[in-house]
Amino acid sequence: MANRRTYWPNHEEPVRGYADTAMEFPRLFALLLLVLEWTRPGLPSPLRPICDLRVLNHFIQEARDAEVAMKSCREGCSLTEAVSVPQTTVNFEDWEKKNAMAQAQEVQTGLWLLQQALGLLRTSMTDAELNGHIDTATRNLHSITAVLRTLNFPEYTPPASTAGLEGTWSASSAAELLQVHLNFLRGKVRLLLLDAQACQQDVS
Repeated sequence: MANRRTYWPNHEEPVRGYADTAMEFPRLFALLLLVLEWTRPGLPSPLRPICDLRVLNHFIQEARDAEVAMKSCREGCSLTEAVSVPQTTVNFEDWEKKNAMAQAQEVQTGLWLLQQALGLLRTSMTDAELNGHIDTATRNLHSITAVLRTLNFPEYTPPASTAGLEGTWSASSAAELLQVHLNFLRGKVRLLLLDAQACQQDVS
């Protein structure tokens, strides 16, 4: 049986969280790149700022900051119940066999699951700093979902229930949820954007 390559998002060394003021410039920069997609004149097709991954890398950094902040939290930062989350490992052989729409569907499902899970976590949080990180993570997931629509992927219709949904597993702690969130952005979301057809088109 042939060897199958499996991708595990790297577990990099954590970095210290930014102060709120230090986070303002990169957040504004990411917003500016998104705005440029719609406002730069004279182009035959819109700019795709997410394609160069600067915006996604910013979102990944904020996800990493949230994970680091969670590790230092001692109370007021727990899940009240287990949540369904997307699997973050990628078997390249299986991934490459899927067409772009199937890959997008998998990523959009994962983004939706993470939004639901973070929403539940937010309601159980009493730690003010972590609340800010969760709010930022939720906004970023919404932004990625919107960007996927600009890359010609169809709008996602959430399932009526997570029961029986393929490619998921259960996270029972807030730390586990935030680790899944980070690894999903660094893994399947990044792969989808790197291979997106709209990102391969030359803009002249």
